[in-house]
Amino acid sequence: MTTNPYESPENPTDLPQQPAAWGRFVVRLLVGGGVLVALVALLLPNVRIAREPARRMQCSNHLKQIGLALQNYVDVYRVLPPAYTVDAEGRPLHSWRTLILPFLEQKELYERIDLSKPWDDPANEAARNTKIATYVCPSGSNVQSETTYFAVTASGGCFKPTESTPLAAITDGTSLTIAVVEVAEKYAVHWMSPTDATEEMIVGRDPQSKFVHPQGTMAVFLDGHTALLRKNTPPEVLRALISINGNDNKIAENY
Repeated sequence: MTTNPYESPENPTDLPQQPAAWGRFVVRLLVGGGVLVALVALLLPNVRIAREPARRMQCSNHLKQIGLALQNYVDVYRVLPPAYTVDAEGRPLHSWRTLILPFLEQKELYERIDLSKPWDDPANEAARNTKIATYVCPSGSNVQSETTYFAVTASGGCFKPTESTPLAAITDGTSLTIAVVEVAEKYAVHWMSPTDATEEMIVGRDPQSKFVHPQGTMAVFLDGHTALLRKNTPPEVLRALISINGNDNKIAENY
């Protein structure tokens, strides 16, 4: 029986011995491998697309946890936390993300933080090196210590620097008022940083820019529900959604 020198060998000892046959054998393997690589390259975008709904769902769950933590904070203190705390000289110390840690099952970490010193002080290095998965969008590309989940600190929004906001001040209704929103990755900060969303970040975003999710960004409202703010959402609708007392519910309902 004659052996075909071009067939793939079943074991290494069956490799073609003649130089010409060996050359044709290698070409055949490379061609076959090239087809495989091409197929994988074609399939990868579809795999990424297929995974995005799951990632967006996980992002929504993270924001729901944050929304629930804020509600539990309100139950205890009767007000929303300030966007950040300050020292005697008015210098920012700690973010609302730090203040709600006990309501995210992170009480032990919270108790190790020196709230009298800034978030980036050496005394708080251990906390800074701690990764909080809830503050990270799974669709993002930032490191685990960075977050794109920002409280709304725009004028007329529900978070104010150094001040707490009572729910009674939110006359537009909790279901039509955004508490925390995703911002573009270029704005990402360490989760302990007292940095949040200005009106420009939310209302002035460019529909053509790269969003964390292909369709837009996620947000959690004061009543705890989450929603996707599509990239083409009109600025007037976004402005109405971040207002706590603008009497613009008819506009806000269009998100």
